[in-house]
Amino acid sequence: METTHFHPMLVHFPIALLIVGFLFDVVSVFFRKEKCLSKTGFFLMILGTIGSVAAYLTGEFFTKEMTGIAGDMKETHELFAKITMFTMIIASTLRIWIVVLKKTETFWQWITLALYFGGMVAVGYTGFLGGKLVYNVLIGY
Repeated sequence: METTHFHPMLVHFPIALLIVGFLFDVVSVFFRKEKCLSKTGFFLMILGTIGSVAAYLTGEFFTKEMTGIAGDMKETHELFAKITMFTMIIASTLRIWIVVLKKTETFWQWITLALYFGGMVAVGYTGFLGGKLVYNVLIGY
């Protein structure tokens, strides 16, 4: 059974979910009375974090080894994938803690939002590197 297609099938989910979820959370800062925005951002964050773990694991275990320029680019891509995954695991854990303890109006909210921003930037850059690896090196466009 061919398994190399698992990673490309999953990578787009954390990119979309984390970026859109972050935007919902930023908008919710300005519209505090609208609780739906923050809850949507929360659920997108959790789903995006789960997606980032799945994308990382499928990349780690189901893609082929590469050498040369492609290997170097893949290592950088993997580094930013790890940064994304661990940043979002920490941010999501902290966010769950905030929600469970009802500490939404504390400085922890801002720390979580900052981590979420870092994870969003990291997932965007990871996707950029993955696209560059595929299209510029492997396919040769």
